[in-house]
Amino acid sequence: MSLSSGASGRKARLKEVFPGIVVLFALAHLSHHLVTALPVPVLPFIRDEFGLDYTRAALVISAFSIPYGFAQLPAGWLADRFGARRLVLLGISGVSLAGLAVGLSTHYVALLVALAVMGALGGGYHPSAPPLIAAVTEPSRRGRALGVHMIGGSASYFLAPLAAAALAGVWGWRMTFVALAIPSIVYGLAFYAVMGKMERVAASRPAMPARGAAVEDARVDWSRTTAFLVLTSVSAAVVLSVLSFMPLYLVDEFAYAEHNAALSIAVYYSTGLWAAVAGGYLSDRVGSVKVVVGFALLTAPVLAVLSFVGSGAAVFVLLFVLGAAMYVRAPAAEAYLVERIPASRRSSVLGIYYFGGIEGGGVLAPVVGYLIDHHGFTTAFQVSALVLLLVAGVCAIVLMRGRRD
Repeated sequence: MSLSSGASGRKARLKEVFPGIVVLFALAHLSHHLVTALPVPVLPFIRDEFGLDYTRAALVISAFSIPYGFAQLPAGWLADRFGARRLVLLGISGVSLAGLAVGLSTHYVALLVALAVMGALGGGYHPSAPPLIAAVTEPSRRGRALGVHMIGGSASYFLAPLAAAALAGVWGWRMTFVALAIPSIVYGLAFYAVMGKMERVAASRPAMPARGAAVEDARVDWSRTTAFLVLTSVSAAVVLSVLSFMPLYLVDEFAYAEHNAALSIAVYYSTGLWAAVAGGYLSDRVGSVKVVVGFALLTAPVLAVLSFVGSGAAVFVLLFVLGAAMYVRAPAAEAYLVERIPASRRSSVLGIYYFGGIEGGGVLAPVVGYLIDHHGFTTAFQVSALVLLLVAGVCAIVLMRGRRD
């Protein structure tokens, strides 16, 4: 066999596993998060400008994440009933327009309002995207396809801190929002047009059969599904609330400059560039429950060790491990829900899934900030690790009992 034919075969297999639409969705995921990923890495700049304590600084994160979390619920319901195309548009271009408003805000209250609008508009993307991706991929490769989609989100969270470090230090944190919002607005409009064309093509073709299609008529195991949602939501909420304080932790405890501390967020999210695909592959091979439970139990000890480190370099290493654990389990979690929930309810349940993690993170961030203000970083991290370990242990018992996957 010639080299050219071998290369052609590899390209054909790659396209079979990851259709072009999956790549476009990965870029859409990147565009959705380019602006939403900015509040945490620029938080030291915002804190200094407005003279905020830890609790009020945490409200900057919560102002976006609380509306963002709540918006997942009605958005999932709307996607199930009226289609996902308009919601995806709002989740990209609408979010980015609100990001422009964030960049133009000059008062603390105006900043909080603009972040809240950004969160409310962004709620439609995540409940809408995974079911659409599942509909265009083979069941045996679904986890990997969802992992590729996850790369787009992690890439944006990787790029945003780099942009914050490069732009905020020179032109200020506001220009970072403005510079990243403009290309996202454009892509959202272009992707909306592409989805319209694909909808017209798909309408003329038979639907792709999905593994577990009989789930429409089967009885959903809601006890295990509930335990699964609790486990994934608490895992995401605890980690995101702690992650929100990493730049401040490095600035205040290890004397890092603000622009260098912002890179800690890039280290965490850089793992999604490879760990998401690895998690999708593991999900396809060994089952989603094993992946989610195993890596949730790994996360708690990493958080506990984070409270004992004696150098900023060790913090970066632990953030890399923590990010890998979270990104490995993310596509496995989506695959579990897509395959076990009836098609008519998938976006609604995915809305609950994202609501739990995002809303939980927004609610817990001020709690973690309060613990830091009154008891220090060490106590705040240890309490977070203990909560996660207890919840993960209980949910693991429910999920592994009578396990079929």
